[in-house]
Amino acid sequence: MKKQPSDALVFFGATGDLAYKKIFPSLQAMVKRGHLNIPVIGVAKSGWNLDQFKARAQDSLQKHGGLDPEAWEKLSSLLHYVDGDYNDSQTYEHLSRELDQAACPTHYLAIPPLLFGLVVEKLSSFGYAKENSRIVIEKPFGTDLQSAKNLNSILLRAFNESRIFRIDHYLGKPPVHNMLFFRFTNIIPEALWSNQYIDNIQITMAEDFGVQGRGSFYDKTGTVRDVIENHLFQLLTNLLMEKPQSFDSESIRDEKVKILKAIPTLSAKNILRGQFEGYLQEPGVQADSKTETFAALELEVQLPRWKGVPIYLRAGKNLPIECTEIFIPLKSTSTSYTNYQISKNHIRIRISPQVTIAMGINTINPDCESENLPVELVANHHPDSLEMTAYERVLTDALAGDPTLFAREDYVEEAWRIVDPMLKADTPLYQYPIHTWGPQEVNTTIAPKGGWHHPE
Repeated sequence: MKKQPSDALVFFGATGDLAYKKIFPSLQAMVKRGHLNIPVIGVAKSGWNLDQFKARAQDSLQKHGGLDPEAWEKLSSLLHYVDGDYNDSQTYEHLSRELDQAACPTHYLAIPPLLFGLVVEKLSSFGYAKENSRIVIEKPFGTDLQSAKNLNSILLRAFNESRIFRIDHYLGKPPVHNMLFFRFTNIIPEALWSNQYIDNIQITMAEDFGVQGRGSFYDKTGTVRDVIENHLFQLLTNLLMEKPQSFDSESIRDEKVKILKAIPTLSAKNILRGQFEGYLQEPGVQADSKTETFAALELEVQLPRWKGVPIYLRAGKNLPIECTEIFIPLKSTSTSYTNYQISKNHIRIRISPQVTIAMGINTINPDCESENLPVELVANHHPDSLEMTAYERVLTDALAGDPTLFAREDYVEEAWRIVDPMLKADTPLYQYPIHTWGPQEVNTTIAPKGGWHHPE
């Protein structure tokens, strides 16, 4: 059934860093595509007026992607501003006047997670959680299983599940968004997609920088909470889910949840944690911090298709390069060419910064026909300015009421169920030099047979 489009966008945290770097550029892009023609009401406590708010938005566009004069003129005409404390009733009374007769507003909480519950309850008490309104929540959605359940309980008292949109902007990235299309419309990947051919699966999310002045935030979060429990789990479920009976949002989300339900809860033996040298000297970081800046996990999916296929996830800061890549070694093939040293075939999917799909195969070395020469067949795609950014896509879908790219209540709680005991276990923390692939100990504990594939 076609959903009613939103007739107003309210975003809390309108003067914050996320709005400055991501939201305003996305709103301008939506205007250019004709996807935004409704009031955009910023809410924040900055002591600003509307002119100052518009100046902030204009500066954001000039520094993050470029200002389009025609689109900016249109966006500027849509902007409204409410200045006030999130706990002050007058803020919501002012918001009511700005909303006017809006019947289907979308409320976007681009604010610290500690304020989610307060704002949701205020919206509900002032009648803003009415039948057709929606709520969009930024990650992190909780810090463990219990906090996620508590937040879900607050949300569900005010909004039903169909009107709750939990953002993981990673799902809006074109290669992640298109992964299901790649899998289910091409015979080659899907024919190989099982334990019959796949030896193991490795997913790496590497960042070549540190905490970039966000030490106070990161020290309360760490790598597992920051990117593995959300971004990498989303990649994993897209990669492993069964083809849904139909491609409506709920059928797709059902199949994702089935994958998480089939992953046993992890324990301390399933993780290795690291911390880059110099992290303790970062501003905002506790002097005795045990927060990980690197983590490697080993897990399994207890479904017939994936039985016996070990899955390895790895993420970290201050690694050698910045990229996100999936590497899938295939099982060895029987061959009558016994005098050749045959390499395993593999599939490699790079998500960012550029998009690459590659297949590793064996060929005869033209310079020595008694030798094998492993090569890759590579297809590259470099994103251009015409493609939707991740935030543009998820905001467009939220305003249209399409929940496909958003996490459902059961998905969020299953993801936390998997990592929760492991997060609370007192696991060792190993140091690693910056711009290396994490602690040396990872190679003898959480590592595929044959070792990790390091992206280049």
